Amino acid sequence: MKITVIGTGYVGLVTGACLAEYGNDVVCLDLDSKKIDLLKAGGIPIYEPGLDTIVASNVAAGRLRFTTDVAESVQHGTVQFIAVGTPPDEDGSADLKYVLAAARNIGRLMTDYKVVVDKSTVPVGTAEKVKEAIAEELAARGVKLEFSVASNPEFLKEGAAVEDFMRPDRIVIGAEDERAIHVMKAIYHPFQRNHDRTLVMDIRSAELTKYAANAMLATRISFMNEIANLAEKLGADVEHVRRGIGSDPRIGYHFLYPGCGYGGSCFPKDVQALQQTAVENGMQLKVLNAVESVNEGQKQVLLHKLISRFGDDLSGKRFAVWGLAFKPRTDDMREAPSLVLIEALLAHGASVVAFDPVAMTEARRHLGERITYATDPINALEGADALLIVTEWKQFQVPDFEVVKAKLKTPLILDGRNLYEPAFVRQHGLEYDAIGRR
Repeated sequence: MKITVIGTGYVGLVTGACLAEYGNDVVCLDLDSKKIDLLKAGGIPIYEPGLDTIVASNVAAGRLRFTTDVAESVQHGTVQFIAVGTPPDEDGSADLKYVLAAARNIGRLMTDYKVVVDKSTVPVGTAEKVKEAIAEELAARGVKLEFSVASNPEFLKEGAAVEDFMRPDRIVIGAEDERAIHVMKAIYHPFQRNHDRTLVMDIRSAELTKYAANAMLATRISFMNEIANLAEKLGADVEHVRRGIGSDPRIGYHFLYPGCGYGGSCFPKDVQALQQTAVENGMQLKVLNAVESVNEGQKQVLLHKLISRFGDDLSGKRFAVWGLAFKPRTDDMREAPSLVLIEALLAHGASVVAFDPVAMTEARRHLGERITYATDPINALEGADALLIVTEWKQFQVPDFEVVKAKLKTPLILDGRNLYEPAFVRQHGLEYDAIGRR
């Protein structure tokens, strides 16, 4: 099948590469010529494990190509996946200018039947706007061509996006004509030969499903963070509580890990967009208002622990930070808790030395040279007044605590991801303070 993917970010590039892997003829369009030049030269503009191998093999096989030519991309694909960014507007709503621009280009240049698929995370009602934009362009040209619009939200985790696409737990298709449904089922048939994971529904329900899924996961995180904060006050241990409630099959263990807040390109943006959608329809989503408020406060939790230990004036103090990306296995720092923490430390007069396995270049884009970038985790500890753990990278999970103690000026670990057992760390003569641990 001939497929066009518009946008080469996380969603677009993973979608295009994985569809090509199963034999489709894929063209990926992006108007950023530097990004396309990089892809044509064999580079990858994002960090995503395994993606470079799939892109390289399918480019070599001739199934995957990259272009900045809009006309070429429209002519190529019977199916046009729109996977452009939907950044938050000033009021928190999703900005659809890139989505609608892509739709207008399709309407302006198409010469035969197209299935236009919203792959970007978009508010309910976007498919109708896409359909209207295409129809307006066709009318302006004075031509009548058939087309379908569908919603196919992505459920990809950064750091595991290739695996998630190749082995989906569900495939949501929002479509209202049989021709589009048939085409979409044909595309995804190879990805679910074990058993059918397709959920076909109306378009509005498909659009809402994506936002509802991310909002639910964000809610679980904020709920556990509140329970962890309460556990500290009560002298309970949130790890025991987590296991106790997670063992209930109605609840489960996923997304029940307390910490120093969530970040990334999805949860913060999608929670805000869903809240704004509710406001536009005369509603307040009170639970999500609380979820967002709790998360913003949780990003300050390590700072509060430091101030409690050292006082409000941190001048002359040096702190080591392990982890800068918002989560492991990515270099993405959008809405990362590390940024909030580091900005607060600098504002209180402290100096910061940080290490992250893959996000150092991205960190420099956000923080410049206002902090020191260590060459490895242990190097970051030299003379530091405390170690602050912000991202749960695997290489941080089994450190040599004797070396950690020797390097630190003050033998203190503040763990924003609850990586260690408190009693074990303290056996090595270190102070250890985590989130909700006794």
